[in-house]
Amino acid sequence: MRILRPLDRYVFGQFWTTFVATAVGFPLLVIIIDLVDHLDKYLARNLAGKAIALSYLYWIPDSMVMVLPAAVLFATVFSIGAFTRHAEITAAKASGISFHRLVAPIFVAAALATGLAFALGELVPITNAMRSKLLEEHKFDTGSNRFNFAYSADRGRVYKIATLAADRHELTGLQIERKGMGPDYPTRLVNAQRASWDSTRGWLVRQGVMHILPDSSTDIAISFDSLRQKQFTETPVELLSSERSPHEMGYRDLEHFIQALERSGRNANELKVELALKFAIPLTCIVIAIFGAPLATSTQRGGAAYGIGVSLATTVLFLMLIQITKAIGAGGIVPPTLAAWIPNIVFGTIGLIFLARART
Repeated sequence: MRILRPLDRYVFGQFWTTFVATAVGFPLLVIIIDLVDHLDKYLARNLAGKAIALSYLYWIPDSMVMVLPAAVLFATVFSIGAFTRHAEITAAKASGISFHRLVAPIFVAAALATGLAFALGELVPITNAMRSKLLEEHKFDTGSNRFNFAYSADRGRVYKIATLAADRHELTGLQIERKGMGPDYPTRLVNAQRASWDSTRGWLVRQGVMHILPDSSTDIAISFDSLRQKQFTETPVELLSSERSPHEMGYRDLEHFIQALERSGRNANELKVELALKFAIPLTCIVIAIFGAPLATSTQRGGAAYGIGVSLATTVLFLMLIQITKAIGAGGIVPPTLAAWIPNIVFGTIGLIFLARART
């Protein structure tokens, strides 16, 4: 007997039609609203129309990531709601097909949406960086000094700086860390008292020690009076801008950044929540399908309007719960990783209870 039957293809097709429309339609609506709000700012920067259009193309992955769970919910509620209103679920049960077996293709589709969310999550830091460059987001004046900050650079490098005087092209209390992967690509840690910037030759790092760590038990320390780091290419003005947000870093980059912050004695709970959410948000697609499937059987009461109301209310509640748990995780009330998973645990538990009680 074939696993994929005509009924499975029908259910999958009904779900996927709504899912694609929602997953693409919502980001396009967000893009239009954002363009209207910021067009004057972009034109004031003398940006070309092609650059603005391309920047929004790069923004699509970022705008889709958070929408995918909502798209799964809308697709689940509308497809199962339509089956309920048209008595197709009743007909399937009369043919010996249980409700759980009928909606199995929806859970398969939700798993595919989870894979898509993971892929987009790793693509987002790349496309956001390209968008930021096109929109010249880092070319702004924030003053000439900055104190006690960390800056996440490319290629897994993290700078920790005590004092930056951009107007004098100087900084003090510098630490540069590059996480390694073994003896062939060892971890490097540079500690220096100060550094100065030259527009033609870059940063000259002075009076420090370079540590080369090929493994956990070996530390090769090299003292220096002056040193040039070819990969330390960020200008003083670029260092004045804030470090990249979690949405601009992939999972590994963010993990390394958190480790560097903790070694410097800073509280990284908020970033730990964001790190855990990079896994929790994609898996929400499956959780929300489990929650929405039994809930959708009640949409026959009010048709499409009821389905929209249920979907929107659930989405708003879920997003509110994420914001609340992010706050309590950042505050250390609960462990950051647990805080990130609380919404999935709550909705998943309720969904499993509803699913177990659904008439099969």
